[in-house]
Amino acid sequence: MNTCIDAERTLLDLSHTIESGMITYKGLPAPIICDYLSRAQSRQHYAEGTEFHIGKIEMVANTGTYLDSPFHRYAEGKDLADLHLAVLADLDGVVVRVVGAGGRPITRAAFGDLDVRGKAVLVHTGWATHWRTDQYFEGHPFLTEDAATYLAHAGAALVGIDSLNIDDTADARRPVHTILLGAEIPIVEHMCGLDQLPEAGIRFFAVPAKVKGFGSFPVRAFAIVRQDRL
Repeated sequence: MNTCIDAERTLLDLSHTIESGMITYKGLPAPIICDYLSRAQSRQHYAEGTEFHIGKIEMVANTGTYLDSPFHRYAEGKDLADLHLAVLADLDGVVVRVVGAGGRPITRAAFGDLDVRGKAVLVHTGWATHWRTDQYFEGHPFLTEDAATYLAHAGAALVGIDSLNIDDTADARRPVHTILLGAEIPIVEHMCGLDQLPEAGIRFFAVPAKVKGFGSFPVRAFAIVRQDRL
């Protein structure tokens, strides 16, 4: 959903909604969302006409649209609490479009001579259209090892993708996670709405909860776009 924040800028949501029972990644449990304290139960604690709701959610960290920190891959890497806001918020963003490019691997060539230093690089594959379907889990697009090496060496600040995984899940080495997180470049997976974005001129945000000892967590990823770019 687009939200206009003033006459010159628009907010664009790039995150999937987390719902009870949904599957983000096959093999991982779905979130359970329920009441801890219902409104009806709360009434006994407050004055007449006053009620509150306290919700409870049980989920694995890799649910919905989420960010991976280096700790996700490396025991000594930065966890969510260690990440500086400078690599999560108000980043200059660029979009790389590979929709309909043919073939699943996204190689170094897809990035051409794009300047990615200090930027959030968002890879638009179009795979988000399969979200909440069986097809989402089969044959997804992914970055290749040479693409990850380029992005790391070129100084990208963050890399996001609207696909099941930034790696080929058939490759147990997970080279893209290994390279990017090894270079302290956070990864955002399962994005959506990248088709709404221009290829440049955006400010990108993907801030997870500040959890110690966690390597991944859902984010409300979004971009601020100038109206003249839409």
